[in-house]
Amino acid sequence: MRAGVRGVGAAMVALLLWSGPAAAADSGSTADNGPKEPFTLSDPRIVESSGLAASRAHEGVYWTHNDSGYAPVVYAVDGSTGRTLAAITLTGIEGRDLEAVSVGPDGNVYVGDIGDNFGGRWPEVWIYRFPEPERLRDQTLQPTRFTVRYADGPRDAESLAVHPVTGRVYIVGKNEDGDGLYAGPEELTTQGVNVFERVAEIDLWATDAAFSPDGTRLAVRGYFGGIMYDWNDGSPKRLGRLQVPIQRQGESVTFTPDGRRLLYGSEGANSEVRPVELVGDQRPENVLKAEERARRDGGSGAREGAGGAAGEDAERPSGSAVLGALTIAAVVVGWLGLRRLRRR
Repeated sequence: MRAGVRGVGAAMVALLLWSGPAAAADSGSTADNGPKEPFTLSDPRIVESSGLAASRAHEGVYWTHNDSGYAPVVYAVDGSTGRTLAAITLTGIEGRDLEAVSVGPDGNVYVGDIGDNFGGRWPEVWIYRFPEPERLRDQTLQPTRFTVRYADGPRDAESLAVHPVTGRVYIVGKNEDGDGLYAGPEELTTQGVNVFERVAEIDLWATDAAFSPDGTRLAVRGYFGGIMYDWNDGSPKRLGRLQVPIQRQGESVTFTPDGRRLLYGSEGANSEVRPVELVGDQRPENVLKAEERARRDGGSGAREGAGGAAGEDAERPSGSAVLGALTIAAVVVGWLGLRRLRRR
């Protein structure tokens, strides 16, 4: 093969390979797909991570905190490196036993001071709320404080989840033999007590819970397992067991912003957060609908997740990109042919 032809072949291959990323860029997707690899909470101050929640204001950022015995500080962590980006110190509160964190559709971070290691000694527990800061930096904030009681008496709990559509706050009781799902008032109030009513049974020793970004799934995890529920107007329907990784002491769970994976966290110094891909009908409704659209389109369109996230199909070269690459290659071939004719 002549050197000129060989060079054209290499150019064509390079152009075709280059067209793949171009096609992905054409999709216009800027959604946060969340980490696909584990990351380690390397901050020496985070030794008993007990909650995990994806930020709504900052792409790739997750909120976490320690539980009982530590200062009431909430940490913003980079989901790719595990590095702490900001520490938010909550002032004016005791922070008796922080056990859960969730971000609501109102742009606020909700922290559940709901743990009770004595199994129901405390008649009241608290929820703290503060707005996600526009800029991630160490700061001190005074949160709004809500007093909580359960309609059927005090209990230990480690799971709090804010519905991403309605903004309603839910708590799952922690009981070795299973407990209940409790719904707060439609809107929390600082005036008096917020009574949480039991609305469903949860057959799990629960350590955390999270709603999918579209609000159609509720994931509840425990130390050794978990359950996914279909969320139907506040009436959860069990879909099956979750694939929970083996961890030192499994304490937290949250969805990635695209809804395709769950992130599982654990207590302990340098604890690891592990992503696990969801399969089948455990995936949220918006993910299932996006994949159905992609199948109907013959797989040529971008595979979308929550908020239009591009998936594997978006990495394939589009028709326009391939045509553009072949056109350029044809011009190069023609130019080299003219040069050979002139030399004869």
